Amino acid sequence: MSCIFCKIINGELPSRKAYESDAVLAFHDITPKAPVHVVIVPKKHIDTMNEVESGTDDAAVAELFQAARQIARELGIAESGYRLINNCNADSGMEVSHLHFHLLGGRNLGALLSKVES
Repeated sequence: MSCIFCKIINGELPSRKAYESDAVLAFHDITPKAPVHVVIVPKKHIDTMNEVESGTDDAAVAELFQAARQIARELGIAESGYRLINNCNADSGMEVSHLHFHLLGGRNLGALLSKVES
């Protein structure tokens, strides 16, 4: 599989991990758009949110949100605030077809970011 996130999950490419469980991996983005920029992915390859199977993938998707909360607390941005972004398909700006969320924080994000690349 040529998915860059699957290669990171499988240890074929290096990453700076922020969180890991049996179902989820989170790592610091290599081109951060904010002082804190972590990518949170399910270890199971799911192309986009559109392909999430109700009943089958619910626990993994729920854990993505649990991981985001934990990472925000651990990185000290839970109280000041953070943004959680999921892009879905090309028109959203999605560049890696593997379900993922961007966790951004560490500064005022009141204005929309021009583009969060996936």
